[in-house]
Amino acid sequence: MAVATNISGRWQAPGLPADLTSFVGRRREIADVRHLLSRSRLVTLTGVGGVGKTRLAYRVTAEIRRTFPDGVWLIELAELEDPSLLADTIAGALGVQEHSSRPSMDALVDHLRERTALIVLDNCEHLLRECAALVGTLLRGAPGVRVLTTSREVLGIAGEQTLAVPPLSLPSCGVGRPSDASFARYDAVRLFAERAEAVLPDFAITGDNRAAVEAICRRLDGIPLAIELAAVRLRVLSVQQLLDRLDDRFRLLDNGSQAVLPRHRTLRALIDWSHSLCTRQERLLWARASVFSGGLDLDAAEAVCAGEGIAREDVLDLVAAMVNKSILVREEHPHGIRYRLLETMRQYGRERLAESGEEAETQRRHRDFYRGLCDEVRTGLFGPVEVDLLTRLKLENANLRTALDYCFATPAEAACGVRMAADLLYHWLTGHLREGRRRLDQGLAADREPSPGRARGLVVGSWLAVAQGEIDAAVAMLDESHRIGEELDDDRVRADVVLHRGLIALDGDEVDAAVELCGEAVARHRRTGDPAGLALALMWLNAGLTLRGDLSGALAAGEEGIALCEAHGEGLHRAYLMTMVGVTFWRQGDTGRASALARESLDFSRSLGNPRGIGINLALLAWIAAADGDHERAARLLGVLRTFAQAPGARRAIGAPVSGYRHLLRFQGACEAGVHRVLGASGAEVAIKWGAALSADEAVAYALRDELPDEVGHGRRASLTRRETEVARLIAQGLSNKQIAAKLVISQRTVEGHVEHVLGKLGFGSRTQIAVWTREQDGGSAV
Repeated sequence: MAVATNISGRWQAPGLPADLTSFVGRRREIADVRHLLSRSRLVTLTGVGGVGKTRLAYRVTAEIRRTFPDGVWLIELAELEDPSLLADTIAGALGVQEHSSRPSMDALVDHLRERTALIVLDNCEHLLRECAALVGTLLRGAPGVRVLTTSREVLGIAGEQTLAVPPLSLPSCGVGRPSDASFARYDAVRLFAERAEAVLPDFAITGDNRAAVEAICRRLDGIPLAIELAAVRLRVLSVQQLLDRLDDRFRLLDNGSQAVLPRHRTLRALIDWSHSLCTRQERLLWARASVFSGGLDLDAAEAVCAGEGIAREDVLDLVAAMVNKSILVREEHPHGIRYRLLETMRQYGRERLAESGEEAETQRRHRDFYRGLCDEVRTGLFGPVEVDLLTRLKLENANLRTALDYCFATPAEAACGVRMAADLLYHWLTGHLREGRRRLDQGLAADREPSPGRARGLVVGSWLAVAQGEIDAAVAMLDESHRIGEELDDDRVRADVVLHRGLIALDGDEVDAAVELCGEAVARHRRTGDPAGLALALMWLNAGLTLRGDLSGALAAGEEGIALCEAHGEGLHRAYLMTMVGVTFWRQGDTGRASALARESLDFSRSLGNPRGIGINLALLAWIAAADGDHERAARLLGVLRTFAQAPGARRAIGAPVSGYRHLLRFQGACEAGVHRVLGASGAEVAIKWGAALSADEAVAYALRDELPDEVGHGRRASLTRRETEVARLIAQGLSNKQIAAKLVISQRTVEGHVEHVLGKLGFGSRTQIAVWTREQDGGSAV
């Protein structure tokens, strides 16, 4: 999976990846990158592997993120091996919901067309052509977007500005001996000293070791990764011993091929040396762990890396040793500890794995482990471990891709791939819809043997097709699944086919047909004993009966579904059922019970990070507010939904058609019309913009508690100085920094400082939030 971080967006990720180690130097490079980004919309950082391109990009984006009101988005591409998934990966990272079959690139451009944002693409070198094409299209279609990339090669497209990231600074040769204080200020020396102190707290550069430290940094050409790998050896070597071994190693390398750049030879040599210092078992673990994409946990390491040469009970000690040697990176996640090979180390390990003759067997063990995870998901989905399993799938997305790639590249394994893809249904539905559809299509085309696995894959594929609005394709898949069910005399397949035909009828607004089919599905799933299928059938039956006006019948179906979920300790289906029953109570006029259900469901969806669940509950709470006569609150929630829909200026807050919920769009339209009728066009827009300016936490807090915390409202005004208040009011009038500077007769740099202070004091991330807040403080006036 390509790891994505939204630095200032509304609905994902809390911020930049935390620095595990201090950032050293690069003041000039940071200034250069900031300058290039100020005058070019595409900047590429180039340099040898290990020179620090990624860390430099992280640091720059952290410093300039407030410049981009619609967010700074970091997408790490090192683990993305399939070029065809590039646009899907970036669209998913930005929260662009995959609701149709149109190309992801089109959806991405539409999403960003009116936004001011910075996209950071890290490690583009293995996808150079695809990144160049995507970035070119993006820059042409979204004029407010800038792109910062890191790559070992330039993208080579018009307008690209490049910065070759140099090694860290070293004392110049033959220019005299700098003082001790000056010597310690050279970036390469500082980095070595700080990393040495991390392993030896008493380490210090002294007159005795200074020459050796300088020689080590010089031998390593100031490459940060090489220096860090060397410094960790001070656990067992003195500085002089470290230098002696480098001398021996690099004299040998200097006799090698002169076609390879010296820095490449140096870094490769250091990794070779790290490899040579590992035990045979550690080398085996390194090679076998390289088959993982996006990291691994201890269970995965034991399952995949154990085998000939490594006993399962030895894996823990080997992993600990590899962490101590800085070959594996330890990462803490809410659900446990994971380990990751830096990409340079991973590629080295893959080479060793290929040389060993074990590559195919290790890939098969990797696939088998993730096939087991998919089996666990299928059996545990409707129960108390469901949330943990869905959260784990997000962490393992890259490994799941790798496992499916193995299946679909091996004809005899295609049927296994179809079963795995079908087991991942809810993973696909919560953020990877397009990829899930494509994976199933890929597997179903490769394995056409009628089987229960194929029948289930067709049913899951039909659901994904409905979610994309491709009803004809969904009908064709259900027809084939029905034929297989009849041929195999499989009642589970028959029940699933009827259920999903009911979904198609519901999405098509064929209410009577939907009620009949979902009612039949309820009966069939009772007989087969499938609680998850029964819960879905009851939920969609509730929706159909609500639309038909049979509210008592709808409540009976929905409340039975909730009770079923509670009996199994299940959360996801229960949350959706509470939402749908909330709609029924709202239609019945019982807004109190409707609100209680929507808020409980919203709270669950927030904890799971489920944007679909968050969105539908925010919509329902807006309808409830309008029904209660609180049209201002309704408009504010519509504003939240406008942002949530990821479509600037969109009027359909639920977004594009969503499987199982498209029938609710009529209610959304009625709510918006009512808000504009009661508040008037200008009043509605003020309230909508207020909601659109909220952060994710503020928006959900407002939806759950009716009112924002005090610090979000009037209590903030007192913290602004007179000049900051003037600047805020001018921002509310729509003036740029340059225009504000001219009006107040101050420099533009001073204005930028005031804007930064206002953003920081108010806890906002954009000028839009300042403008909306200021108008509220001034009673709706921008003056």
